[in-house]
Amino acid sequence: MQIKKIFVAALLFQSFNCICQPIQKSAEDAFMITRMAAKFHVQPRDLNDDFSKDVFNALLKKLDDEKIFFTQEDIRQLSVYKFKLDEEIATRKTIFLQLLISIYSQRLQQTDTMAENILKQPFNFSLAEKYTVKEDTSYPENLAAQRLKLYKNFKYPIASQIASLLAEEKQTTKYKKITDSTQTVLRKKVLEVFKRSIQKEMQSPGGIAQIICNDYCKVIATCYDPHSAYMTLTDRENFESYIGKKSMVFGFNLNENEDGSISIKKLAPGSAAFKSGMINKGDKFLSIKWEGSQPIDVSNASAEEIGEILATNNHAKATITFLKADGTKREVELAKEQQTDDADDNKVKSYLLKGEKTIGYISLPSFYEDWDDKNSVNGCSNDVAKEILKLKKENIDGLILDIRYNGGGAITEAVDLAGIFIDAGPITQIKFREPKPITLKDGNRGTIYDGPLTLLVNGFSASASELLAGTLQDYHRALIVGSTTYGKATGQRILPFDTTITLMQKLDDIKTPTYLKLTNLQVYRVTGATAQFKGVVPDIILPDATDAYDNKEKNEPFAIPANNIDANKYYIPNKVLPLDLLKEKGALYQKEEPYFTTIATYINKRKSSKKEEDKSLKMEDLLKGYSNQANGEEEDDDNATEFVETKKENQFYTMSLNSYESERIKSDSNLKDATDKFKNYLAKDPYLKIAYRLMLLMTK
Repeated sequence: MQIKKIFVAALLFQSFNCICQPIQKSAEDAFMITRMAAKFHVQPRDLNDDFSKDVFNALLKKLDDEKIFFTQEDIRQLSVYKFKLDEEIATRKTIFLQLLISIYSQRLQQTDTMAENILKQPFNFSLAEKYTVKEDTSYPENLAAQRLKLYKNFKYPIASQIASLLAEEKQTTKYKKITDSTQTVLRKKVLEVFKRSIQKEMQSPGGIAQIICNDYCKVIATCYDPHSAYMTLTDRENFESYIGKKSMVFGFNLNENEDGSISIKKLAPGSAAFKSGMINKGDKFLSIKWEGSQPIDVSNASAEEIGEILATNNHAKATITFLKADGTKREVELAKEQQTDDADDNKVKSYLLKGEKTIGYISLPSFYEDWDDKNSVNGCSNDVAKEILKLKKENIDGLILDIRYNGGGAITEAVDLAGIFIDAGPITQIKFREPKPITLKDGNRGTIYDGPLTLLVNGFSASASELLAGTLQDYHRALIVGSTTYGKATGQRILPFDTTITLMQKLDDIKTPTYLKLTNLQVYRVTGATAQFKGVVPDIILPDATDAYDNKEKNEPFAIPANNIDANKYYIPNKVLPLDLLKEKGALYQKEEPYFTTIATYINKRKSSKKEEDKSLKMEDLLKGYSNQANGEEEDDDNATEFVETKKENQFYTMSLNSYESERIKSDSNLKDATDKFKNYLAKDPYLKIAYRLMLLMTK
């Protein structure tokens, strides 16, 4: 008996020690974030009560954005530390974190049980119930109120989906039969999704303690500005894969089957999944188990959910259970490996728009750099240059470069890309904490392309995209067409956790368990103006769906305010473009496209939409709304942003590939399918259509 007690005590100590390790490391990391920010951030904040309040509020929002886990009593307990976190951080204390982990873990388990109890019973949709705005936007007072909020949180989307189905099929006569059968399916699905979201946290590598500790450090970093970030090794690798580095992957693609299950679509040759010899195309996912954790049931999960779970960690091993074609189950243990195929090397796409004139088109989705060769042999600027050379062999009369939805990336690549179109001169100005700005110049005299040029942008063109657009606009080198860009004119650098480093060092090879992506510079145009908050305003403004939402830098918490500096004295612009004529024609072309009338209505409707209102949970009330919509009494704007196909769709040009690409896709059916899909999408693109017509004016 005594031996058993000692054994149990040892297990409890081991469990407690496992929890304490990430907590203490988090306290150390939190302190380091503030010290490094004080040393390197372009506009550091003081560690005071205001900072403490911001961290407290941001952390609760991150953990419980819908306010369904914490109760008001929990918030009262935690609020003791609302203005004391600065002291906790400065002294590396963990009292707040321990309390938060204890409460959050308990609430997750309780809501998991509550959800099961709520969703195993059928809903009565004839009750005159409402889900009030106050309930939706506040923490429940106690456990009883929490259960009621969960009940309404589940009931409303299920009732809405059933009402939509009944209205669409005009089956009010079969109301009860459809309602009963459909809600049984929906309740099961909602419960599975909810439980899986909790499992994802509780069974992730490191468990709840690790998640909260990481989130604590992450919100401390983002309280300096929206783009500073605390990064685990996985976070860093995932971020770097966006800007060109090879990704860490298992090596398979997902496919959604007709029955809703998710299976293996394709194995990448040479990948971990391929080399296992145990996975085949068509294998269905049943569960995912990270080492040291319990399995997560994904048999009814969506491809997006499975993707999120698999992206949780790049270095822990995962045991994935598959259902094979013969009905047997197979467990496969996999560890991610660096991607070996060339999927990331094919990011730049080019096409020919053939009509009255032949106009080249290039799509650039991000400003990625070459991680294997610092001479940027495979960076985006060099890739664009290669596409331009292919297009020039087709004797193009003009060029359209599309950077819509391009969220940025490497500043050096944006500078090099601008240099492709500008003979020589300053490209942009950057400013660290020192008062004097630094000018980044075109490193090579001459251009690769000096003909007529149009740049397509929208509200999600950000950072490096704005650097390029601003430079080409200031030099009068390109016509900028689209909607005002995002408004981010800051630069970040990933730093190892070490306060002894300097920014002049080569830091890429310094390995630490965690990293800090820190905003250490501001970007200015050669005119001295900044795109921060303002964005780049196009020469030809076209309404865009991104205009309907407040998803811009200026709307982000803790965004760095905008300011201007002196213009670069060596900046000499080219001859001014004929903007008056182009604007006049652009307005005319816009009126001729039905899409822009639709999108303008969509934007106005979204911007003038009423504030949140109480939601009825009574089926009769919901049916009225959906029936009116089905009868056309209320406009359904779900598809308003899709391109409208008209009889004039191909009046001005046809789309084709350059000779090189035409030959290349003949031997790759997957590439051909992807190319054809993108080409068909662009053929209906009203923005591209207007850009083409404007290019005809610029090439006369």
